[in-house]
Amino acid sequence: MNGASREALAAARERLDALTDNTSVDAGRLADELAAVTALLDREVSLRRVLTDPAQAGEAKAELAQRLLAGQVGGEAADLLAGMVRSRWSQSRDLVDALEELADTADLTAAQRAGTLDDVEDELFRFGRIVSSSTELRAALTDRAAATSAKRELLRSLLGGRAKATTERLVTRLVTAPRGRSLESGLESLSKLAAERRERLVAVVTTAVPLSDTQKRRLGAALGKFYGHTMHLNIDVDPEVVGGIRVQVGDEVINGSLADRIEDAGRRLAS
Repeated sequence: MNGASREALAAARERLDALTDNTSVDAGRLADELAAVTALLDREVSLRRVLTDPAQAGEAKAELAQRLLAGQVGGEAADLLAGMVRSRWSQSRDLVDALEELADTADLTAAQRAGTLDDVEDELFRFGRIVSSSTELRAALTDRAAATSAKRELLRSLLGGRAKATTERLVTRLVTAPRGRSLESGLESLSKLAAERRERLVAVVTTAVPLSDTQKRRLGAALGKFYGHTMHLNIDVDPEVVGGIRVQVGDEVINGSLADRIEDAGRRLAS
């Protein structure tokens, strides 16, 4: 993706992260629903062109998306699509590619919550190795004439009970709906998404007053360097927070003023 589509995808990723950082959201169910919407828009070319038409108002496209999905998927999936069609896309197909990535990311988030993300990442890698070493297996999984049900059954026999459920779902979606990708490139993309998810940490930041964009960048950079991971900030404003700021990363809670915490992180990094 490039240009407008790249910016639209970045915004969609942020919205998905904000949703799935809320543990009350069923990330696995959201993944299934986003995958269903992906399949719908992949089939309905005229619909996705309408939803990405730059001549149409963003709000009108969002309302259309909400009406189409009402009662078909949950509110989170419908809201995500509505937000995406408000954005500008360089090509209509980019919207479908982005939805597919969000579905995969939601599944990986579910695995991360369950503590199985490392296993999923390893299983995706090992499955890729198996496919690359077996021309017969690759041919069976990529045969366009083969029935989808036969491919599902083959994957069930290979992965069922031997791999995590997330791994089986991701690979099955890739094999049964490759959308023009090779099996190898699809597995590589899934492995990359899993690695990115594993490296990401979430900091829940509660501040007495709203933070400026500069303060958010400084805090995110300081925490990222301190923890050695890419840091996503979820920020809430609470005038009664003690010390001006409260930061929680996993089970660790940091209290203190914003300036003090940034300066302290810098001193600890330099020592």
